[in-house]
Amino acid sequence: MRALRPAAALFLSLVLALPAVPVAAQSGPQLESPTIHDRIPPAVPVASKGGMVVAQEARAAEIGADILRRGGNAVDAAVAVGFAMAVTYPRAGNIGGGGFMTIHLAAPNIQTTIDYRETAPAAITRDSFLATDGEADPFKSRHSALAIGVPGTVAGLVMALERYGSGKFGLSDLIGPAIRLAREGFPLDGDLADSLPAMQERFSRWPSSAKVFLKPDGTSLQPGDLLTQPDLADTLTAIARFGTKGFYHGPVAERLIAAIRDAGGVMILDDLNNYQAIEREPLRGRYRDHDIIAMPPSSSGGVVLIEMLNILEGYDLARMDEAARLHVTIEAMKRAYADRAAFLGDPAMVEAPLGRLTDKGYAKELRDGIDLKKTTPSDQLHAALAPPRQEGDNTTHFSIVDAAGNAVANTYTLNFSYGLGLVADGTGVLLNNELDDFAAKPGAPNAYGLVGGEANAPGPSKRPLSSMTPTIVLKDGKPVLVTGSPGGSRIITTVLQVIQNSIDRRLGIAAAVAAPRIHHQWLPDQVLAEPGFAPEVMRDLAARGHHVVIGPPATSANSVTVTPEGVVGAADPRTRGALAAGAE
Repeated sequence: MRALRPAAALFLSLVLALPAVPVAAQSGPQLESPTIHDRIPPAVPVASKGGMVVAQEARAAEIGADILRRGGNAVDAAVAVGFAMAVTYPRAGNIGGGGFMTIHLAAPNIQTTIDYRETAPAAITRDSFLATDGEADPFKSRHSALAIGVPGTVAGLVMALERYGSGKFGLSDLIGPAIRLAREGFPLDGDLADSLPAMQERFSRWPSSAKVFLKPDGTSLQPGDLLTQPDLADTLTAIARFGTKGFYHGPVAERLIAAIRDAGGVMILDDLNNYQAIEREPLRGRYRDHDIIAMPPSSSGGVVLIEMLNILEGYDLARMDEAARLHVTIEAMKRAYADRAAFLGDPAMVEAPLGRLTDKGYAKELRDGIDLKKTTPSDQLHAALAPPRQEGDNTTHFSIVDAAGNAVANTYTLNFSYGLGLVADGTGVLLNNELDDFAAKPGAPNAYGLVGGEANAPGPSKRPLSSMTPTIVLKDGKPVLVTGSPGGSRIITTVLQVIQNSIDRRLGIAAAVAAPRIHHQWLPDQVLAEPGFAPEVMRDLAARGHHVVIGPPATSANSVTVTPEGVVGAADPRTRGALAAGAE
């Protein structure tokens, strides 16, 4: 595994302990508080002519790169990485959750997406997450088995392989490395070692989880301890042999339902039997002679990303000073996130005006309302509507490009770190708490401060709205950038800034990924800024009326770019254990 560089380790150890710090318009003690004004440590670019896999966990990245070396395409590698991360990165890699995949095939020239977002069980209603007084009950939507959505990952990965794999590898070939890691175990290191101890109390709530992730005395596994997951190995073996039927039908499905029902959930076997991943036509945008290939709903990511890019295309960002560029970027973010709240939800239930939201004429209307000298208060933007809702931060993203120019961007999640914390007994499967992404009640905030409206209300078999934004950028029909990120509501703005940094600022992929980032999600009306921006730039934003809060990083944009010299990957240095693995 690639060790974290000392500078990066020091940065993270300091910054993760920092409180959020407001920035005043005038210089003062706020800027002397314990924040760090050094840049995020630089990512290390890795170049390869044989293809590239960049993932949040190094073992999984190497498994994907090995598939490329053996003649597999980007989709083959993505399936192998997706199943491997269910073993090696259980806080977000999963087969008990769901996500989204964006695909570009070079020959024939095809772009498509796979929506394998979780669905609500058929017994979930508009009032499932309300207390007796009619108010939203956060415990029900975050910490109870009612929050478990029907997992989509297995169906999504199998669909991708069956429709777009190279044909050189069977499902068992691609799941084999994950089965071995689960059965034989591996020593805890990287982000897994960092995150697991904090979950001790949550795992102790569930005996089936404690026997996997805690020691016999109830204490957490420690760095260097061997993590073995024999039940998960058996479940993966069933999937390798029988495909989706090995998960959604038969003994594994029966054990999943028994565990969920015993914990108080309402999912039944028919919910699993009836789950379907959906292949969707991608959303397409155009930004400065580049084509943007992005996820449509049930992800809000592509819509909001393209709307923001359309607004920003009217500015010469390359010639703006940093404060002015950040100001208009923030204003674009606010307007797009306000529209997200008003219009977006599961496309099977809500007819959103996607054409208008991604139209350049509409973007000009929004841009004309931006004052270059001062911010527009959020309550003046769709003030009568409920603000948007967000999924949990603990998602993970991987990017892959193969030697033939095929590309995959994949983002998937359990919602909270390690999901609900419940391992379904006898399966090894960590279950999600994804239904907190619904708007339990219009105006009621979820665990991460965003709330939602009627478009994202809970309902039977409905998919909750997501922010996941796996994105491929093409130029002249060929991929030049593959990117995405975890981070809840910050996902979309992270992808936006990686694209800005690459196209407008012409930064190499390592610098584009490592540059400090900002975020605004309309409500609350504040700018979240990573440490790394110059104090005078932050004061300039405050002087324009922005409420700036400096806090620790919460995203990880593992990205790939394609250059004339070869494919270059950059693992985001914000967390430990990520790796850019070349196929040569």
